[in-house]
Amino acid sequence: QVQLVESGGGLVQAGGSLRLSCLASGRTFSTYSMGWFRQAPGKEREFVAGISWSGISWSGIRTTYIDSVKGRFTISRDNAKNTVYLQMNSLKPEDTAVYYCAARGGLIGTVPVEYQYWGQGTQLTVSS
Repeated sequence: QVQLVESGGGLVQAGGSLRLSCLASGRTFSTYSMGWFRQAPGKEREFVAGISWSGISWSGIRTTYIDSVKGRFTISRDNAKNTVYLQMNSLKPEDTAVYYCAARGGLIGTVPVEYQYWGQGTQLTVSS
């Protein structure tokens, strides 16, 4: 069982930066691939970024992003702190959403149903 708690959301002006954090409980954090999703009002939850688990030494840690955040967002993880981060730069009003952290065993997933564990979400609002 994994419990996830997001933090770091808030109100920021367009062009600004913010870092989201997701603290995971449990001693097996390093064996989970992690994802960040977001959901804007009236829209479906969408995948934003994912990072693989670090157990496969031959492949290294992999990351993946949706096109709209490539070059602006960076996902990273610190297994010693059981934490995954989402650094968000050059924020745009269309990034406004509730951001969710999620965990799954195995490879990175890009759809919500592939993830077993979810945080409660943190609100990001980007003003123009």
